[in-house]
Amino acid sequence: MNNGMEVVSNLDNTVNTVNTVNTVNTVNTVNTVNTENTENIIHRVFLCYPPGAMYQRGEDRSQGNISDSAATVMRAPNDMGYSAAILRQNKFDVIFRDFQTEGLLEADFIDEFLQYKPDVIVISVTNSTIKEDLMIVSKLKKINQKLVVVLKGALFFDAPPEVISSLDLNNINYLIGGEIEFSIGPLLDAHYNDLNITQVPGILFRDVNNQWVKNIFGEWNSDIDALPFPDRSLINNKLYIRPDTGKPQATIVTSRGCPAACIYCLTPTISGKKVRFRSPQNILDELRECYHTYGIKDFFFRSDTFTIDSKWVKEVCEKINQSELNGKIEWVANSRVKPLADDTLKIMKNAGCWLVAFGFESGSFDSLKKMKKGANVQDNIRAARLAKEAGLKLYGFFLIGLPWESKDHLEETYNHIFEIDADFIEVHLSVPYFGTELYDVTKEAGLLNRSIIGTDYFHASTSGTRFISSNDLLKFRRNLLLKYHLRPLYILRKLKEAILSPEKFINYFRFGSRLILNNLKS
Repeated sequence: MNNGMEVVSNLDNTVNTVNTVNTVNTVNTVNTVNTENTENIIHRVFLCYPPGAMYQRGEDRSQGNISDSAATVMRAPNDMGYSAAILRQNKFDVIFRDFQTEGLLEADFIDEFLQYKPDVIVISVTNSTIKEDLMIVSKLKKINQKLVVVLKGALFFDAPPEVISSLDLNNINYLIGGEIEFSIGPLLDAHYNDLNITQVPGILFRDVNNQWVKNIFGEWNSDIDALPFPDRSLINNKLYIRPDTGKPQATIVTSRGCPAACIYCLTPTISGKKVRFRSPQNILDELRECYHTYGIKDFFFRSDTFTIDSKWVKEVCEKINQSELNGKIEWVANSRVKPLADDTLKIMKNAGCWLVAFGFESGSFDSLKKMKKGANVQDNIRAARLAKEAGLKLYGFFLIGLPWESKDHLEETYNHIFEIDADFIEVHLSVPYFGTELYDVTKEAGLLNRSIIGTDYFHASTSGTRFISSNDLLKFRRNLLLKYHLRPLYILRKLKEAILSPEKFINYFRFGSRLILNNLKS
């Protein structure tokens, strides 16, 4: 087993039975193994994003709908990249294919499946796509009844038993609800070598009685430097681009976990409330590999809390500036508006950062307090000001449709969005994901008019708020986005930015057209 993939020791073997599924004729039990000598057998593992609508399958916190978003691009599939690197270290034969982002069809998927003949298939799923994903799995199982099927997704971290029972999981062997990087290696090792499956973290499996059993959750490996870098040799890196230039953009996971208590967010649930930082040197080494091996010069630093530790940020930036990559790479980062040191964004700018994204969420003091954001409207304004003073582009995320919100709350958010005047914005409808406090609050308020399965930020799972219908929320979002982006001064600003760059002009036009058409159509 490679470093960093050891299963947490001394854990309680007691597991929690979460649901009983319908009995089927053929069941893969807890320790299904190949009875032959497996030492020299190479098992084939097919990692994939199946065909269908484009979603951020690799980012369990958001699972964002790309097609209906205002200005979001598909980010690199690091969940599958990490899995590939780990399984290859463990001597599995591995391929990866992102059918959704390539725009391929189910027939293409079946053809590649028939050609590769995998022993195992690992599919990254979302709340929105799970039913379509399961339909594809059923077709694969008809081709190969011995196929081992693993589904990975945040849906399986804390889904109520009634949700598990509502899904046709008869063709599924394992569910991964935790961080796949720390589960996939031990899982397949246990499956093929008759090891104790109850010691594999973050999974659900079926026991000898065909019951779904929830395994070790809430334990996180802190040595994330020990993980291998995502295997980008299996990834079509040109599919994942920087939105303004269209150049390949790699995702670098710089830390995991978040200490905040935002009631709508899955990060503390999936990755823990303690922030696990990668060392600056480890981050630099991955940047170097991307630059020198794959020719990638643009990066998305994935972290919910990138600026939370100003000393660490400074060390990361110093490593970049003192290396041969100084002045040769550019990157973006997500962060929180608080805590945020006065000089942090300027330090980031000097190390190649060109854009920072903040979850401003709301312009209402009341909403920010009730969502437990840990920041207020003035913190939002300060963060936006610091970004502009540092010369960074600003991306603002906002959230509407929380159970308590009235038209007054929306009006405050509306005004706040124009006050901040970010370069790019996105307005999401509240989605009460399983495992969040928001799910409990929404359910108690009687606002869940249907399951969140099949819904997303732009297709509501609730009836709205106590005071506003879901249709009126959608109209509010549509009108706001159109008015914001069709301002003459905003258009002139974008034209000025793109006037000397044909690539930027084309991409701004493409995103602008998509935004306008999506909202006019809705």
